[in-house]
Amino acid sequence: IEIIVSTVKEHRFVLIFRGDGLSPQLTDSDPQQTGLAPKKVEALSTEAEKMAEIANKFVHQAARLLRSPNNISPANMVLLRGFSRYPDIPSMSEIYKLKPAAIAIYPMYRGLAKLVGMEVLHSGNNITDQLESLRRNYENFDFFFIHFKSTDSRGEDGNFEAKVQAIEEVDAALPLLLKLEPDVLIITGDHSTPAALAMHSWHPVPFMLHSKWCRPDRVTEFSEQACLAGGLGRFPAIEIMPLAMANALKLDKFGA
Repeated sequence: IEIIVSTVKEHRFVLIFRGDGLSPQLTDSDPQQTGLAPKKVEALSTEAEKMAEIANKFVHQAARLLRSPNNISPANMVLLRGFSRYPDIPSMSEIYKLKPAAIAIYPMYRGLAKLVGMEVLHSGNNITDQLESLRRNYENFDFFFIHFKSTDSRGEDGNFEAKVQAIEEVDAALPLLLKLEPDVLIITGDHSTPAALAMHSWHPVPFMLHSKWCRPDRVTEFSEQACLAGGLGRFPAIEIMPLAMANALKLDKFGA
C-alpha cells in the first residue's frame, strides 16, 4: 500500500492511500471535541476491514513519531475524518454551460473548486488581493466563486471581536467588486460559526442576491435576523444555483 501525506494549511493535511482492496466505508477517528481521546477507525463493511487496519496502523505510527523528543511541533496526534474516493462529479460547465473560476486562499476550497471543474485563479492572502484577481480575470469567465475563510476561523477561535473585524474587512473591499457591476451578486455562507459556540452550528445563514431582475423587499441590512424577513424567505442551499441562473437569464425556463 502506498501512503501519501500532503500538507494543506494550519493543522490540516490530506492522507492518500493507494492500493488494491481498499474501501472508504470507515468511521472517523476524530471525536470532534477537544479533550477527548481519538477514536479507533472502524470498518462499516467487510470490504473495509483491510483499510481500517491500515488506517489504525498509520495513526499509531504517527502518534509515536509525534511523541518523539525530536518533534518540535506542539502536535501530538493525527485525526482522520472524511474517508472517501475521488468522486465522479459532473462539472459546472456540463450542468450549467458556464465557464467558472474560483478565487480562494485556503487550499481545501481550491481543491473543492477543481472537483466541480472550476479554474483556480492565483491571488494573494487577503480579500483585496482576491478582488484584484477578480478584476484581472473578469472578462475571461462568466462565474466566479470567491471564498473568504477568516470569518469562519475567527468564529471557531471564539473570538467575537476578531470575527467582526474580518466581516468589516470584506465590507471595506466590496466597492472593488461593485465597480465591476456584476449581473448577479450573491453573498452568503456555507454554514454558521457563532463565536459564542466556537464551532459550526445549525443556524441558518443570511443570503443576499442582487440582480436587475430582483423584486425589492424591505430588508436594508445584511444580518441573520434581517434576512429572515427577506423576499426569498428561507430555502435549502440546493436552490441557490437555479436562482442565480434565473437572475442571469441563463435558464430556458424556471420550474416545471
